[in-house]
Amino acid sequence: MNAVSLMPFVPSSKVPPRVQGGTRTGFTTGACAAAAARAATRALLTGSVVTEIETRLPNRQRVTFATERCESASGAAVVGVIKDGGDDPDCTHGAEIVATVELTRAAQVVVIRGGEGVATVTKPGLGLEVGEPAVNPVPRRNLTEMVLEELAGSAWSGAVVTLSVPGGEEIAKETLNARLGLIGGISILGTTGIVRPYSTAAFRASVVQAIDVARTRGADTVVLTTGGKSESYAMRLFPSLAEDAFVQVGDFVGVGLRHAARVGIGRAVIVGMIGKLSKMADGNMQTHAAGSEVSTALLAGLARELGGASSLLEAIETANTARHVLDLAKDAGLLELPSLVCREVVRHATDHVTGTLAAQAWLVDFDGTPLGHWPREARR
Repeated sequence: MNAVSLMPFVPSSKVPPRVQGGTRTGFTTGACAAAAARAATRALLTGSVVTEIETRLPNRQRVTFATERCESASGAAVVGVIKDGGDDPDCTHGAEIVATVELTRAAQVVVIRGGEGVATVTKPGLGLEVGEPAVNPVPRRNLTEMVLEELAGSAWSGAVVTLSVPGGEEIAKETLNARLGLIGGISILGTTGIVRPYSTAAFRASVVQAIDVARTRGADTVVLTTGGKSESYAMRLFPSLAEDAFVQVGDFVGVGLRHAARVGIGRAVIVGMIGKLSKMADGNMQTHAAGSEVSTALLAGLARELGGASSLLEAIETANTARHVLDLAKDAGLLELPSLVCREVVRHATDHVTGTLAAQAWLVDFDGTPLGHWPREARR
């Protein structure tokens, strides 16, 4: 069996070229990793070369991926899947996501390891254990489910899956991974399995259109969220509101606020997690990673307001991520910090619009648990 190639990264010619401003969707690195792992598992069980594999994405959509390679020897199988990111300008477009699978008899246990080109976590605050490969929780669950489905009914009950990305360390130079303490390659990411192209004009237009629809249908409140996950959490927070009232604004919360005020919406509720809301709390109404960063100095100032010790303030100022700050504040008993973040979000949101629009903000945890809100008497 040939070793995984670690030649300098050259995007595969087997994916369509990206169109600037285009709308073609693609697939996440996590979706490709799960497909590759499932295909390698099937290759081991059947002893055959797998040229394509149907898999289920985290959003439950079924998709068939072609395999770039399928090799088996010495009790292991190696399968590669080329990532097609659609028209999104992501640096991993055309990368090969490779899974090397070995079967075990450890019941219902799939161990995921990081190979060459997949980053290792070296700093806290990312929701992953230090020393572990940078494979985010949703892709981990998706990959595990796909492997265990293949193993059902066989003599094997577990697997060890090693993920690698030829040229991944080179690709990672175009990302913020090193700053975040993700060393040695790229991260395996994705919450739905689908990549939607980041087109400023198209996304702004969709936000405006969604608010227009909500207003036309009589909504006096819109709930602005940063994505699908925060929207699902927001719907749990506000179950009495019609679906039309929920608008995914992505990074364009400012666009959503201004247009809501323009068309006469009475209340805008911003719901999100600590990373995006921290940027808004610093006055950034456009929160794309390339255009704004989390201000740990701001968060340290809020902790100081709550009486945080000097050692905690220093730890917050040097924290790796906003999520890390949240962990530090929780450990120190500063449970009001999320509400103060929301207070600053509301202050900047109010400054950003004219008219009678009333702003609220809710900060939720990564499982949707409400951690704080502003105003304190905010209704649901």
